[in-house]
Amino acid sequence: MAPEDALTLRPVGRVASPLVDPGEAPRQPDEGAPAAWLVFDPAMADAIRDLAVGDQVVVLTWLDRSRRDVLTTRPRNDPNAPELGVFSTRGPDRPNPVGLHTVRITAIEGARVRVDGLEALDGTPILDVKPVLGPIPDR
Repeated sequence: MAPEDALTLRPVGRVASPLVDPGEAPRQPDEGAPAAWLVFDPAMADAIRDLAVGDQVVVLTWLDRSRRDVLTTRPRNDPNAPELGVFSTRGPDRPNPVGLHTVRITAIEGARVRVDGLEALDGTPILDVKPVLGPIPDR
């Protein structure tokens, strides 16, 4: 990649979650993902000021403990599953490990936003938050 193609991303916060072991983390929100806090940098106060309890949002994270050299995988690490290209999966190991999490806001305390069912590990960098345009599918 040429230097002019490089991207610079800065986390806007970090996830505070009881999940610390990647091997024990649920693969999807409906597999027992716990509630977690999105802890924003204080400089992001204006960016989060209009979020409200009950809002549905998409949280984009940087899966900082993921492998970036993986191009194929077996879904859910099932040895009997067919091998697929990572762009056909939601697996965390991929060239650019961006996490995509659809959650509902359940509490807001200053620069901390509590959300339901977030399968991100404690300390995961938050890249962005966007509103959901439409309902969250049933879990």
